[in-house]
Amino acid sequence: MQNAILTTTEVARLLGVSVRTAQTLIEGGALTSWKTPGGHRRVYREDVLALISQKNQDQKHRSARVVLVGNSPHLLAIEAELSKVQGCSIDSYADAYSVGLAIGLNRPAVVIIDLTDKNKERLALLRNLTSNADLSSVHFVAIGASRSVAAENNYTNRVTFIASRELLAETVRNFLRTPLQLATLMEEGLPFPIAVNEGDRLAALENSGLLDTPQEERFDRLTRLAGQTLDAPVALFTMLTPTLQRFKSRLGLKIKETPRSWAFCNHTILQRNVFAVDNLTLAPHFANNPAVKAGPKFRFYAGAPVLDADGFALGSLCVLDYKARALDSNQMETLRTLAHLASDAVQLRAAESQLRQARARR
Repeated sequence: MQNAILTTTEVARLLGVSVRTAQTLIEGGALTSWKTPGGHRRVYREDVLALISQKNQDQKHRSARVVLVGNSPHLLAIEAELSKVQGCSIDSYADAYSVGLAIGLNRPAVVIIDLTDKNKERLALLRNLTSNADLSSVHFVAIGASRSVAAENNYTNRVTFIASRELLAETVRNFLRTPLQLATLMEEGLPFPIAVNEGDRLAALENSGLLDTPQEERFDRLTRLAGQTLDAPVALFTMLTPTLQRFKSRLGLKIKETPRSWAFCNHTILQRNVFAVDNLTLAPHFANNPAVKAGPKFRFYAGAPVLDADGFALGSLCVLDYKARALDSNQMETLRTLAHLASDAVQLRAAESQLRQARARR
């Protein structure tokens, strides 16, 4: 009975959100509550678990992951075409057998199979995947397969067929496009670029439980390491909301957030490599940025995206300097590796939250 009644802080911990978000849910009526004689809100654990269950039922799984299966000589060319699709994370496989595990662990948005060489293993893989009811939300694309071959293998209704890889970018872009009015509204008149799945990315950020939470040592270690290793006076773990750039971790900067229009990371989250600008004053996109033109007068930026388990870029791990400079190849790889570690930490944090919820349900 001791755990049947929760404080606001315990509600936030169970839901994996900030205390502020928990307060909003309680005060908005999403969770029934009452006040103690001392004026503190209390909530029944059963109501919190019911909210979690309802949220899990209502939430359709969305992903930014694109899985590519093909012949090794063709993979690089297909990846180059896919790189035109901003906001997706690409996982490539030359082995048709090993890809099944990856799809099972991280259900992707799109699976692309190269059939230009009519490979029998990949034909069988496509047939098996499209017959799996658990993958009903996944879009399948076959490159180079004729409809007659598809009809023989009984997967015509589940697969989009394209004649060549040149049609791939637009096909995948249409599958990833956020089915929300929010994305359409945001595409109009924004001072920064966004991907076609921005609405889903924002939902992933909200669901991460990172917003409105204090700095955490697991992330502070990485920003310190980035600043020290790359000899940068400023290092940040940023998160991009619809209107703000928030700093989950920061080194060398006192402010906790900026308008999103100031964020160099708007460009970083559109791709999956290091995005660097050696001299911000010479870059057309950034020369008039308040962080460049006025204070703090940054001159150099480099960042790599931080991803959740579904491949959405929640923000970036980045370094900045007050003087123009360039990173060498080893430094670029260091920043990329640190961003991967930050992504691992984000995903571990989410797994810990899910484990707490599972234990509470038991």
